[in-house]
Amino acid sequence: MNTYKYIAKDTAGRTINGVAEGNSEAEIVEILHKQELIVVAIEQSKDKSHVRLISREGKVKSEDIVIFSRQLATMIDSGISLVHALGILSEQIENTTLKNAVISLRKDLEEGMSFYSALAKHPHIFSELFINMAKAGESSGMLHEVLDRLATYLEKSAALSHKIRSSLVYPAVVVSMAIIITTVLMLKVVPTFKGVFDALGGQLPLPTRILIFISDLLRNYLFYIMAILALSGFAFGRYIKTENGRYKFDNFKLNMPVLGNLFKKLAVARFTRTFSTLVKSGVAILNALEIVSKTSGNRVIEKAITDCTSSVREGEPIALPLAKSNVFPPMVCRMIAVGEQTGQLEKMLSKIADFYEEQVDAATSALTSLIEPLVIAFLGIVIGGIVISLFMPIFQISKLIVR
Repeated sequence: MNTYKYIAKDTAGRTINGVAEGNSEAEIVEILHKQELIVVAIEQSKDKSHVRLISREGKVKSEDIVIFSRQLATMIDSGISLVHALGILSEQIENTTLKNAVISLRKDLEEGMSFYSALAKHPHIFSELFINMAKAGESSGMLHEVLDRLATYLEKSAALSHKIRSSLVYPAVVVSMAIIITTVLMLKVVPTFKGVFDALGGQLPLPTRILIFISDLLRNYLFYIMAILALSGFAFGRYIKTENGRYKFDNFKLNMPVLGNLFKKLAVARFTRTFSTLVKSGVAILNALEIVSKTSGNRVIEKAITDCTSSVREGEPIALPLAKSNVFPPMVCRMIAVGEQTGQLEKMLSKIADFYEEQVDAATSALTSLIEPLVIAFLGIVIGGIVISLFMPIFQISKLIVR
């Protein structure tokens, strides 16, 4: 990704100097146009120090953005000016990256720049969703309400992601322990038994011979096996970064048994929650759909929403192209259609989001309850199989001695 310096003018005719990152000049121009900025000049930055500075900057957590939005909304609602509020926040923010960004925001506002234009100069901190909602709030004079709504949205999104991650911690730990224990048994314990079996002689049982073969394979070719796995992982990572590869992988995720249903519910919950928040904040429908498609996190969902945007631009209702995509459940499309017809689209989207977030929560809990016994059973079968295979020859010898 390259760094570009640009000079642009906003709708009020003010000149804006900024820096943005992208793959090409065309991509930067497109981003600026969506922010209703007219590009005057643009060139690739040759100053590598700026690039290094960005790479060294710490990440800003969603929790920090939530607190920033909530506190800024409270101060504006209390009658404190936006510039003064930013000055107060800059003195108490602990995250260095966000602190510097807020200082920069205050400086830009003092120079006459609009709030959303100042936010757009920090795309690594403030998302397109944040910038467009701030723009809608600033235009309508309801910035404090929009910021408060945005904080609520970010809190719900973070809570949903946290639930999913938490549910996967236990299975991941158990599987990791199973792999470590199995590897130690195969590399250290099995070779010891092999020496004993070789000294005793005789024909070993088939399970024991298979176990010793796998152990020898791991001991002799462990480096090559690890290299193949690493190369395969690297190749797969590169493949899913391509447009075609990412689309196929996302489509596979949506059609997976058991997990696919969870991914679909999560996608619907994220789509409706984001769309509802944007519509309620006064963002135009077409602009809101474009933002939602980019924040979906799934190429299949993104394509469905992009096609929907094109159809809506031609005069079709939102629900019709969504139903044609076969991605969104019929219930969702019908509820959106009712919301459009009654003029309660935002309210209907919010209800859908609440319903599917509860569905995701229930599905995650059910999946966790299902995975835990399966993982334990897998661990018992693998380790138990190794132990039984090792002791089968000893059992045979014991029987011979008894006879």
